[in-house]
Amino acid sequence: MHVYVAEFFGTLLVILLGNGIVAGALLRGSKAENPGWFTICFTWGLAVTLAIYAVGTSSGAHLNPAVTIAFALKGDFATAQVGGYLAAQVGGAFAGAILVWLHYLPHWRNTPDGAAKRAAFCTAPAVRNPVTNFLSEVLASTVLVLGLLFLGTNEFTQGLSPIVVGLLIMAIGLGLGGTTGFAINPARDLGPRLAHALLPISGKADSDWSYAWIPVVGPIVGGALAVGIYGMLY
Repeated sequence: MHVYVAEFFGTLLVILLGNGIVAGALLRGSKAENPGWFTICFTWGLAVTLAIYAVGTSSGAHLNPAVTIAFALKGDFATAQVGGYLAAQVGGAFAGAILVWLHYLPHWRNTPDGAAKRAAFCTAPAVRNPVTNFLSEVLASTVLVLGLLFLGTNEFTQGLSPIVVGLLIMAIGLGLGGTTGFAINPARDLGPRLAHALLPISGKADSDWSYAWIPVVGPIVGGALAVGIYGMLY
């Protein structure tokens, strides 16, 4: 059971800090308003790094259903644990989004833009095109899982690996994140989107469920592709 608790807590940390910077960037009256895309990507990278340090020795710090499914497909993770990991990750993301909502509680009322409020929870495309949006998520997620697999073939000084993973997240955000906001993680999008739908947020927009399948299915497909590509290389 402790591995599921670790995945829950680690994913909660990622969302608390990652969605926290997005909320700070978009909500009116925040001292972090309009910090720029680099700052957002950098914070997401640091959030993942911290979460890996926190729970990596307990659960392996997957923190992402696409990673868990990819590792199971590769044979590096027990299929019997996949369902528990996925539930813990989505639950942790949901709880992290609620904490972000509580942290910025006075700011929701002061922000008139419903889409900006939703963006503090879940992703949306810069240009809405389901085909290209899906391909963006697949490509970015393929790079993510390939990067993790490539890192596994190298030896790092003890304690350095989480920093390298954080830099990988940052590089994906800067290089490929401008199209869809680089969900690259079904739990990161689905859990907070559920929270957005359920929380009493003043003046919120709809939760955009017509788009929600893309940041869920795209990363899973990308992770599976990464496993196939890795198998051809090694």
